[in-house]
Amino acid sequence: QVQLVESGGGLVQAGGSLRLSCAAATRTFSGYTMGWFRQAPGKERDFVAAISWSGGNTYYADSVKGRFTLSRDNAKNTVYLQMNSLKPEDTAVYYCAAKWSGRTIPTRRNEYGYWGQGTQVTISS
Repeated sequence: QVQLVESGGGLVQAGGSLRLSCAAATRTFSGYTMGWFRQAPGKERDFVAAISWSGGNTYYADSVKGRFTLSRDNAKNTVYLQMNSLKPEDTAVYYCAAKWSGRTIPTRRNEYGYWGQGTQVTISS
């Protein structure tokens, strides 16, 4: 079992930055691939970014590539999503997710077995 708790959401103006954190309650955090998804009102929950168990590999959705950076600190059981150059279309509830590591970095929602409760990110124009 993995319990995930997101934090760091809020309201910022377009062009600003936010850093989301996801703290995991598990003894085997370094064994999990971690991902972030987001869901805007009335839309599907979409993939944002994911990071391998070691942090050595990351994968981003095209819509955030070059603006968002995902990292992890296995000693602190935490992943960080640094979001820069934010746009109004980035407004959504952001969810952290975990999957026991495999050979590839998963990008589909149904590949992740553990989810946090979400944190709201609102970008004003």
